[in-house]
Amino acid sequence: MTLPPRRLSVDQLIGANFSFQHYPFREMARVMQGFGVTEIELWGIAPHLDLHHAGPARIAEVKQVLADHALTVRCFTPEQVLYPVNIASGDGAYRQASIDLFRRAADIAAELGARHLFLTPGRGFENEPADRAWDRSAEALRQIAAHAADRGVRCLLEPLQRRESNIAHSAADLRRLLDRVGVGTMDVVLDMVAMSCAGDSVAEYVALFGARLTHVHVVDGTPAGHLVWGDGDLPLADYLTDLAEAGYRGALSFEPFGDGSYALDPITAWSRNMQAIAPHLEPRKVSA
Repeated sequence: MTLPPRRLSVDQLIGANFSFQHYPFREMARVMQGFGVTEIELWGIAPHLDLHHAGPARIAEVKQVLADHALTVRCFTPEQVLYPVNIASGDGAYRQASIDLFRRAADIAAELGARHLFLTPGRGFENEPADRAWDRSAEALRQIAAHAADRGVRCLLEPLQRRESNIAHSAADLRRLLDRVGVGTMDVVLDMVAMSCAGDSVAEYVALFGARLTHVHVVDGTPAGHLVWGDGDLPLADYLTDLAEAGYRGALSFEPFGDGSYALDPITAWSRNMQAIAPHLEPRKVSA
């Protein structure tokens, strides 16, 4: 008798404010509560909670909205792919300012009660030796992780696509960068689009990172795109099965960006994702 494939749990699925940047934070929280999630990945974007305007009053307001909707923050994910935030910049002033911002981000993550601060490698100049950018990235990540650890927050590190960065695109790259950083409080993100673009597999991530793989972005693509499930051609169901078979127990979150059109109607985008993933997750057990 052939046993059915293992499934991840619906309890691993968390919400996020991705694609809600043109809506009030409270509306996003209302929608996520309606979907039945209790944790979110908080994207640090204006006008919700960006690093440049996250003063005490704004943080207090965000905390109140979360409390009003029975939500907690699993992970704080500041916007960081585009300038002026770049922890590996070849410009020393930009790099130091970026590191300082991420120290502040760790403070915010701790105040929000988040368990993780989300990081990416940054990028160096295209006309310099690659190792210079790698060294700057590793040193910056080391400093940020130390500051976060002092506040009881672990870090997450995600590889980027080549058009986004010239540092750490593949799982093997990420392993090399993680080893160069050399701290024990930094975990790893598997982004299904980034994984596919790099030609990697779930098995490679599991083999390279083991229990330090703690966060997964469930996104479709062609292979790039960060699309809603079904708008691309990636075998997302197979990826989820592979994670389940490997015993993955971390978070799952959606990251629908696309060409920007999802932000015009984020509720529909999220509804489609929620409907698509539901058959592939073990439902929540209801107490008798």
